[in-house]
This record gives sequence, structure tokens and C-alpha cells, in this order.
Amino acid sequence: MNSISNPIPVTEEADWQQLLSHTIDDPAELLKLLDLPASLLHGAQQGSNLFSLKVPKPFLQRIEKGNPNDPLLRQILPLDAESADIPGYVTDPLAEMAANHSDGLIHKYHGRVLLILSGACAVNCRYCFRRHFPYQDNRLGSEQWQQVLEYLKADSSITEVIFSGGDPLATSDKRLRRMITDLEEIPHLKRLRIHTRLPIVIPQRVTSELTTLFTNSRFDIAMVLHANHANELDQQVAQASAELRAANVTVLNQAVLLKGVNDSLTALTELSEKLFHFGILPYYLFTLDPVKGAAHFDIPDDQAIALHQQLQATLPGYLVPKLAREIPGKGSKTLLF
Repeated sequence: MNSISNPIPVTEEADWQQLLSHTIDDPAELLKLLDLPASLLHGAQQGSNLFSLKVPKPFLQRIEKGNPNDPLLRQILPLDAESADIPGYVTDPLAEMAANHSDGLIHKYHGRVLLILSGACAVNCRYCFRRHFPYQDNRLGSEQWQQVLEYLKADSSITEVIFSGGDPLATSDKRLRRMITDLEEIPHLKRLRIHTRLPIVIPQRVTSELTTLFTNSRFDIAMVLHANHANELDQQVAQASAELRAANVTVLNQAVLLKGVNDSLTALTELSEKLFHFGILPYYLFTLDPVKGAAHFDIPDDQAIALHQQLQATLPGYLVPKLAREIPGKGSKTLLF
């Protein structure tokens, strides 16, 4: 694979915050770096005007140069198709606003709440179900954080807190430590779950300070990563996963079934096998949330179910992620097969 050379090592010197602040956000620069045809520029600019291009260099290095159909490129390259107004594809596909009980807090399911720690991401995935989310109205400043703590203290049925975003690991280790310390003082909280793409796209984010924080926590911690294709998983990701597991973190993966990215038995098989080789357990395979701007990624349910059945016939059960979708108003994820 002719990808960008000189991979950035997973070291303290390769500072994750610097990598996060120096992402590629210009479609013309992206096409030039990847030797892609200029004919893609107009569509990329159109799509980026709707939802900005953002891709970090460690992830860019895994994309094959000169290949407009590269499965990683398809996830991050803006297209003019994103401007299409397709019935049924909406700005709030999971009806999260109805469960947004206070700034930065979403409470949809029994026993667990989701906190929006940051509106920032390391990469803007074109299929993101929160591409229209009002992050500016959900900032967790000190006042809002105290309101969250009071909400959690008042409901002893809540046993799990989920850090989400944006990407919660776009938050500094110092802020994470302060928040986790506050949460640990609430006795009925048992588990912390972190949904993040950062250890995939910038593996350097898994610092010694972060893993020490996890090691010393009283919480049972699960980290749900997000990789959709085996090519996203390189040795830097393997090292980051090993460091998380050494810190007593259960590492899982959720993927989204995307047309032109991973909608084949080969792609899904390779993803599950490589995840497990890296110590990451396949967890969920979601159908696309019907978010406005991403209809071109969608796959019919019967095709998704057929692929999942083939995957079950190919792999041992522990390597087969659950095929599911989130339906607004339901008490849990809905399994499709």
C-alpha cells in the first residue's frame, strides 16, 4: 500500500495535543497530500462547507495514495452528496435533544447517563450522527459540572457514567482526573465507560498519565473504540491497546456498517480478526443512523442482516459483533439479528 511515509511514533515526544491541533482541514491540501485528482475538489469543498473536513496526520498515513476508493478516505472525504435533502435523514436522528436533561448530560437508558465532555473531535467522520449536535449549548463549565454531579447524586439507580462527545479524550488528562475524582465520590456509581475514536486516529493520546489515572481509579472502566476497517489498525494502535489493557481497562470496539467502506464479508472478517489480535473485542456493528448529510453511506437492512449471517457462519461467536440500531424512545439498542 502506497501510504504517506514517516509514521509518527507513539512517544511522549509526539505530543497528542500538538497532533490534534495540526489536523488537515483544507480539501485542496488533502487531495495534494494523497495524490488524488483535482476533479474531487469541488465536491470536497461543498461537503466541507456543510461539515468541516478534519483529519489528523497519524490517520492520514494509513490512507493509500492515489486511491479515491480507499475505505479510510471514504470516511473522511467530504462530498457534494452531503448536500442532498433525503426524506427521513434528519439533524437529530436519535432524538437526543429530548433526553438532554441538563447541559452536557443525556439520560436515555436505565442505570446510565451520557456526559458530553467535549465538542471537539480528532477526526470528522462524514457519517457522524452528531454532526449537527449543538455542542455550544452543552459545554460543561464548572457551574454545569456541579449540576451534573447533583443530578447523579440524586438518582441512586444510576451506576454507570459514559464519557462521550465529540471525543471525550480530546479533554486534557488534568481535567479528566478532576472529573473522575468527583464521580468517584458518588458511592452508587460503579462503572465508567469512555466512547472514543482518539486512540485509533491518534494513538499517541494514550499517555502514561492517562493509563495511571485508569489504573488508580476505583471504577471498572471500559473503553469503546471506534474502528470501521482493518486498515485503521496499525502497530501504533496495537501498542495503545496494550497499554490500556495493562491499566485494567476493558477495550471494546463498535463499528458502523458503511457502504463502500466495510460492506463486505471480507472487510468485516478482517476487522474482527485484527481487532482481536490487538486485544480489542468486537462489540457492536451499527447500521447507519439516519443523519442528514450521510444517506450515501446507508445500506438496506436485508443486506446488513445477510452480511451478519455470513459473518456468523465464518467466525467464532466471540468475534461477531452484535448487529444493532438505536431507535429513539426504545429502552435499549435494538438487535437486528
